[in-house]
Amino acid sequence: MDQDAYRKTYERLNERACLFEKCLFAGHAGCSRSERFNLAEREGIHCDSDSAQSQCAELLVLLRHHSRFALKTQDGNGVLNHAQALRIQVGGLRGLDQVVEQRPDPVHFVTDIHALVCRARARFGTLERLPFNRIIQQIAAFKGRRG
Repeated sequence: MDQDAYRKTYERLNERACLFEKCLFAGHAGCSRSERFNLAEREGIHCDSDSAQSQCAELLVLLRHHSRFALKTQDGNGVLNHAQALRIQVGGLRGLDQVVEQRPDPVHFVTDIHALVCRARARFGTLERLPFNRIIQQIAAFKGRRG
């Protein structure tokens, strides 16, 4: 299948894509609002809720903004490579879980992204009030796979 045609079909079928798809595919988290689907011989992940996707989008914008130094990027709006995006997703969720659940050490698998973001909102009032200085430590610490 032509890559351009595949991408267009994928975007049409998956209008509400999971914003933490990389993290889920890599096996670092699960989410109660995610639904997997197949297109050709590939797999995608869809979010079943507009409000859940909106919360995840807000969290990712904040994580990206606060992690510029850890990622060694100046521009908070530029395109991230796969490794940088995975660092933000995995490290950000691990750091968020550690802060929300008051764990001494980060977990290696976040069971439910949606539930975690909801607990974070309940605990801190808004996502803007999260202690990003502590969360960013996990983004900086996440190294991914060694090649």
